[in-house]
This record gives sequence, C-alpha cells and structure tokens, in this order.
Amino acid sequence: MLDEEEISLLLSDLYDLYGYDFSNYARASLRRRISRLCLLDKFPSFAELRYRVRTDPDYLMRFVEEITVNVTEMFRDPEFYRFVRETVLPDLGSKPFIRIWHAGCSTGEEVYSMAILLQEAGLLKKSLLYATDLNPSVLEKARRGIFPLHMMKQYSENYVMGGGKADFSDYYTAHYGQAKFREELSEKMIFSTHNLVSDRSFNEFDFILCRNVLIYFDKDLQEHVLRLFDASLGTLGYLALGTKETIRFSSVQRSYRQVSKEKVWRKVEN
Repeated sequence: MLDEEEISLLLSDLYDLYGYDFSNYARASLRRRISRLCLLDKFPSFAELRYRVRTDPDYLMRFVEEITVNVTEMFRDPEFYRFVRETVLPDLGSKPFIRIWHAGCSTGEEVYSMAILLQEAGLLKKSLLYATDLNPSVLEKARRGIFPLHMMKQYSENYVMGGGKADFSDYYTAHYGQAKFREELSEKMIFSTHNLVSDRSFNEFDFILCRNVLIYFDKDLQEHVLRLFDASLGTLGYLALGTKETIRFSSVQRSYRQVSKEKVWRKVEN
C-alpha cells in the first residue's frame, strides 16, 4: 500500500505535467485504486510506477482510466429511468429543442439509454446529448457504441423494468460477441473531454445527469461541481445524481426542489 507522501507526489506529477487535478478526490479511494494498479502491473517499486506515469503517454492513459471509476450499465436503477420516461421527458417535450448533458459519461451506456428513451418519446430528433468525461479512452469506447453482447440480457431486463415496451434487441446488431447500437441513436450525441474539476460551463442545458461521480469527490469538490451544474442548467431544468448523492447542505440547495426519490431535482424560478 502506498503511503500519503507517495500519493501526493503522483498527484502533483499528474497536475504539473498533464493538467489532471485529482487533489480533491476522496483520498482513501484513490489510494486503493493506485495500489491495486501497482499489483496488477507488477511494479517492484513506487519509483518505477512514478517514472512510467511521467514518461509513457500510453501508460498515463491506462493510469487515468484505472483510477477514475468507470462502472456503468444501461438503464441502471430502472425506477430512475421510469421516472424520466413518465415525468421528465413529457415535460421537456414542450420545448422546441432539448439539450441534455451526461457529465462523467464513462463508456456511454447511460447516454445510449437516454437516446432510446428520447426515441421512444418521439423527441430524439429535436434533442442533443452532450456526453463528457475526463478520460479520452473511455470516450472513444462510448463514441463507438459497441458493448459486450453478454450484457444485453441484463440490459434488456433493466429496460423492461424501466418501462420499456419495445423489443430491446431491435436497438442493436450482434456481431462476434459484441452489440453495436444503431447509428440513429449516436447521431444526436456529441462526445468531448471535460474536466469537472477545472473546466467551465459550456452551454445551457435542460437536463444534467451526473450519477455516481460525486461520491468519489471530497466535500469541497462536490460543492464546486454542483455550482458548475447550477451555472449550466436553465430555469425549470432537471438535475439527476446517483442514489447515494445529494445537493443537501450545498450552496445551491435553495434553488432546487426534489421531484423524485430517485434523486432528481428541478431548478425553481428565482
């Protein structure tokens, strides 16, 4: 297990050399993930790990991918998607154009889930889905829209529990153990790197989703990110967080009312 000084040295390297700022990530979680990577890649010493991170751009991408959490699935927490299907999208449907931001989108399963909901609601053609992540390599996976075929049974079950009525297999083609999702879904997606720690607001959105990302940040960084979302969300827009996340006790709390136990808030008029 790496000690505190070694973790701090690595984080300084990442910031000074590459601009990645992990200083306000939950330290215990970071230490576990970096220590696990040392074991996986069989580094005999901290010095060799640090040298590799500083000098090998390909390994840097692996390092960032391993220490940022990329666990996701399609229609995760089906009751959340049922609420979006039955309440949020009918409300947004009255708008001439819908902008949705998936912040920390990882490999893209939730973005494709949203595109399917929009398609079924007849809203995809007038929507734009911005999918951002710190990590370029997971964004490339998301952009391709190809997921393991063996996951489709679980995803199909999630889809049905979330109110889906169509045949889920109609949305993808199976090929050599992979499921490739239909091009018409990804045509309305814009994938881009965005660092929640250092980058600013880049548009005004009707719906922002950042589910199960804030739990890996300390309180100060959570506050920073919630302020960023507040600056990016239009009045009466919706904000969705993960099941263990909240805006309670934040500086933006008074501008929102919770509209679902599934951790969805609506920005109220000032």
